[in-house]
Amino acid sequence: MKPFNKKIVLESGREFPGYGFGADREAVNEIVFNTSMVGYQEILSDPSYTDQMVVMTYPLIGNYGITDEDYETKFPTLGGLVVREYNDIPSNFRYTKTLGEVCEEYGIPGIWGVDTRMLTRIIRDEGSQRVIITDIDVPTEEALRRLKETPVRRDAVARVSCRKRWFSRTPHHRFDVVAVDCGIKHNIIRKLNEKGCNVTVVPYDITEEEILAFRPDGLFLSNGPGDPADVTPVIEMVRKIRGKLPIFGICLGYQMISLAYGAKTFKMKFGHRGGNHPVKCLETGKVEITSQNHSYAVDTESLKGTRLQLTHVNLLDNTAEGVECREDKIFCVQYHPESAPGPQDSTYLFDKFIKMMEENKNA
Repeated sequence: MKPFNKKIVLESGREFPGYGFGADREAVNEIVFNTSMVGYQEILSDPSYTDQMVVMTYPLIGNYGITDEDYETKFPTLGGLVVREYNDIPSNFRYTKTLGEVCEEYGIPGIWGVDTRMLTRIIRDEGSQRVIITDIDVPTEEALRRLKETPVRRDAVARVSCRKRWFSRTPHHRFDVVAVDCGIKHNIIRKLNEKGCNVTVVPYDITEEEILAFRPDGLFLSNGPGDPADVTPVIEMVRKIRGKLPIFGICLGYQMISLAYGAKTFKMKFGHRGGNHPVKCLETGKVEITSQNHSYAVDTESLKGTRLQLTHVNLLDNTAEGVECREDKIFCVQYHPESAPGPQDSTYLFDKFIKMMEENKNA
């Protein structure tokens, strides 16, 4: 058995040795876990994981490689990857690179051979915490010193948002949508294109006047990383533009809309990440199996003093999963109906957005 060459050290002082893959560098991130059985490429390339080291609970990762068509962003910004068993010889006729090659290309450190079951239990019981991945011969005290001296960054959305607008068009389009990029996943844009929308993707700090100058039929607020309260440009923009056109938000977009209406958000103990979370739609009573990825949640009690109505509830912990304000033609959900990766139960929300734009256009 070859000797370990890497290790991760939690801020609690616990160590987990293993073998490195991907980028050979030291990194400090927040450690979280994801319960998805497949979809590691979409997780790797989801901008919402910026500054996070993801523990995959499924034991075998890398077995189908990486495919050019399946990226959720052009430049992955995942903080790091922790897996039980890493496969560097994929079996997939579509694959173009191995997971390790892509991690190396984008500076993402990885470690395998770790007891991910124990690590997941620690995160579940103690909560998300900071972690450092470093060489095996670095003393624990030195690793903890480096971890503590590394500042927590608060500019994640600014780092992952596009710098200039860009377009995603579809033949015979019916609607024009402006999508505010706070770390948008490409499958959201694909879904809007499939529904007949031309999409103009714009930076997160766009103003109300600039959005209305496009004369869009609807506005979309994307997912993204970090604390929603830090993204004040989007929150202020929503306060000014609400009621002027239909608005649909997902994940971070949902949180920012809630903050714009006066609700409050809070940091969860270990968040929701995976494709198996049951969410109940209060209007229909139907339970949807959803794909999720977030560290923050909207405080349900704080919604009572706003004009937002609760529409969806998580059945695992009763957290708020969706709200709407029909008067302002605005609705949003915490989970990911575009399902990349994940189940397809919630794609009807894109149809709801289309119907809202159609009614507003014909009013």
